[in-house]
Amino acid sequence: MLTITTSGQHKPAAMNIILLRESDWTDVGSVRLSDYRAHHIINILKPELGQSLRIGLVNGNKGSGTVTAMDQTEVQLDVELSEAPPSRHPTRLVLALPRPKMLRRILRTVAELGVDELHLIHSYRVEKSFWQSPYLETSKVEAALIQGLERAGDTLLPVVTEHRRFKPFMEDSLHGIANGRDIILAHPSGDDRLTADGDQKRCLLVGPEGGFIDYEIDLARSLGANIAHLGHRIMSVDTAVCAVLARNLC
Repeated sequence: MLTITTSGQHKPAAMNIILLRESDWTDVGSVRLSDYRAHHIINILKPELGQSLRIGLVNGNKGSGTVTAMDQTEVQLDVELSEAPPSRHPTRLVLALPRPKMLRRILRTVAELGVDELHLIHSYRVEKSFWQSPYLETSKVEAALIQGLERAGDTLLPVVTEHRRFKPFMEDSLHGIANGRDIILAHPSGDDRLTADGDQKRCLLVGPEGGFIDYEIDLARSLGANIAHLGHRIMSVDTAVCAVLARNLC
């Protein structure tokens, strides 16, 4: 299990909400920022004193922050947070661990689309060295997720969990994670095409480059999973993740 913290520093490409941490408060209702968020406000947003900005608390509510003081390096805001975060994506995603640089893109996508849980699993075609990647460090996972939230105007961090043994995960954990959702494994060999179905809740399994092997597909099928394809084109893992999640956007 990855314990996600909220202290990472990064320079996001786009911010449609300023995300706060509990440590930012100077007193009840007021915060002071002097990191990359202050730089974004001062140099990109360029607000006037008294102007309101879109604000949210990581894993909390959204709202507004009124600029009360600002210089070249620091911003002070009076904050009111009374708006609930956006609804969660109905899909719970199980993903064979992709190549490290691709993982970073996928983490941003998962956060942007509001997925509540991402489960990273091992499979036959996942190189064991991938599990040693620095991109799996808590701070780097957090930074990628935060970037996705800032782009989407969301506040709730997805829970990211690692499962490094395929068969025990499938037999002992999958149904609990699905929690009543239809279990669907995306693979070109599927008999049916994966289609959108309103707010249907699903637990979707996406394989690594080259896909799941026959043994893994047969095991999933024996545990009640449906095998569905995405069409006639073969997709990279990050494209496949976007494709399956886009079918049931909130």
